[in-house]
Amino acid sequence: MTGAREKDATLNQALYDFAAQNGVASKGPLSTVLILTRTVRKMTPPFQENDFLSPKKGQVKGLGGSAIKAILKDYGITQTLSSEGGRTSRGSIGLMAAYVKFLNNLYARSLLDLDKIEPWWIDRVRDFFASKPLKVKIDASTSHRQLVSELMAAALARQEQCPGTMIAGAVMQHLVGAKLSIALPSLTIEHHGSSVADESSGRNSDFCVGDTAIHVTTAPTEHLIQKCCQNLAANLRPLIITVKGGVEGTYLLAKNARVAHRIDVLDIEQFLTTNIYEWTRFQGQQRPISVRDLLKTYNEIVQEFESDPRLLIALG
Repeated sequence: MTGAREKDATLNQALYDFAAQNGVASKGPLSTVLILTRTVRKMTPPFQENDFLSPKKGQVKGLGGSAIKAILKDYGITQTLSSEGGRTSRGSIGLMAAYVKFLNNLYARSLLDLDKIEPWWIDRVRDFFASKPLKVKIDASTSHRQLVSELMAAALARQEQCPGTMIAGAVMQHLVGAKLSIALPSLTIEHHGSSVADESSGRNSDFCVGDTAIHVTTAPTEHLIQKCCQNLAANLRPLIITVKGGVEGTYLLAKNARVAHRIDVLDIEQFLTTNIYEWTRFQGQQRPISVRDLLKTYNEIVQEFESDPRLLIALG
């Protein structure tokens, strides 16, 4: 068993080294090595470079968007890595030659395990997608609420691609923080990293403005309601901001604790949309400016208090 683990570790290190030395981190190179890895499954090593060239020798054979899409689909990935798959990239042939040599070297060292190599590259594809900022598109034909809804959907989708992360919760927290900073310029809004627990920092909520304790969460719990009860005991007014589907459940939890009549609950879409209307003075031409200001402030908060670039938002 130990020998197998050591062999896997050696293979992983070799793959990391190859990726770093050959710049395999962007969509073109990742497409190239994925196609080649899938192709050699049907071949017997050692491999020959000429077997991977098109008839005219001007490009790597088999590279294309549809082929890449099919491989990603096998792993449940629906995003588009590359429409061309690196077929016309001038560096594809050079990368192909280097990769064929690398695979032959693995074979000579008894490390050529394609059942482990292909998933390793798939993980790098997931890293590539996860490292890109979330995107939101300002479309004059859609409602303010739909804009926020699409942004939250993108955050939740990113969270599903990155098991163990709380992308959506962090996005919500910092959007609320950005909104408060813009809406209340005369006040100093205290921001924190999304991983900083209220208890450890001595805070009684995510944000405290005036006599209002604001809690931001994608999944309200009984523990959160208990914190709200503590807020009430301290003469603070609890306000819970959650996802649209969490409002009813939050009220139920609060009702069970007999404090539903003392706690306000808003969904994030409603909370942000109301302010966008106010900032734009109900003038449609001001909408893009207001949204950009909100996202600019959001990104500034993320860059200061978070270390995860996946939380950044880019206008598509």
